Amino acid sequence: MVSQENLKFLRERGAKYLVGTPKAMLRQFEQQLTEQDWTQAQEGVEVKLVPAPEGDETFILARSADRRAKELAMHEKFTARLEAGLTRMQAAAEAGRLKEEVAAGQRLGRLKQQNWRASHAFDVTIKKLGPEKITPSRGKQQLEITWQRNAKCGDWSQLADGCYLLRSNLTNVDAATLWRRYIQLTEAEWAFRIAKDELSIRPIWHQKEERVKAHILVCFLAYAMWKTLAGWMRGAGLGDAPRTLLYDLAKIKSGDIVLPAETQGGVQKTIRLRQVTKPDAAQAVLLHRLGLNLPGRLRRFDEAAQM
Repeated sequence: MVSQENLKFLRERGAKYLVGTPKAMLRQFEQQLTEQDWTQAQEGVEVKLVPAPEGDETFILARSADRRAKELAMHEKFTARLEAGLTRMQAAAEAGRLKEEVAAGQRLGRLKQQNWRASHAFDVTIKKLGPEKITPSRGKQQLEITWQRNAKCGDWSQLADGCYLLRSNLTNVDAATLWRRYIQLTEAEWAFRIAKDELSIRPIWHQKEERVKAHILVCFLAYAMWKTLAGWMRGAGLGDAPRTLLYDLAKIKSGDIVLPAETQGGVQKTIRLRQVTKPDAAQAVLLHRLGLNLPGRLRRFDEAAQM
């Protein structure tokens, strides 16, 4: 796990590291985010080096156009949900259903927790109405809830969305190379997750060295197959996201047709035929692009047993 203590331990033993950082740490580099001295690492990704004041570390700022679009969409979604929740709170207060400041504060807290990505998007004021403001026109209203957009939050979101921060004690390597190495590390880490997530193999704690090595081998084989499938997809013009492909093809099912039968000698037996469901239009396109012909029927079980 990335922590100051663990990084100090690595430095003391002379180890090298390249790790991610918490999103909150990006605030320390607000000035560098506004500057224009970025280097293109690949299409849609820009990076820059920011040496640490002590000189024993290097920070790598990275910003991705695709990631920015995704994060902006998420912020807009949570902001809209939060504003809708505030509107409902205001309506409840005006109708007299929400009367206590404590209850309103708790409701606001839950609302911000549910929409934490936009929790600082609004400055909210909850105020108890004084006797002079409680008039017949207000009905049963005892609380006043108002809010306004937090301009600073919006400015920071526009600046930081799509950006992330890496840190390393490799101080003589350019930013683009460090970024590519970090992406390789994330892919290696994903190799250990494929067995659990994509293959649904439950994780097991290993105590013996040979079991640990076997687990690493299984993860490596799973990753090799995953990357092979991604390369196959790229060659077929289907992108390189095997998860989506497997999700679609996993909907193709097979079922057994069981038929009682009798031989000429009067021997009773059972014939079991395994039929494959017909692919839908989208699945048929995927199979065609990959050059795969899906059989309508698999080999009969009694035939397989005789081989």
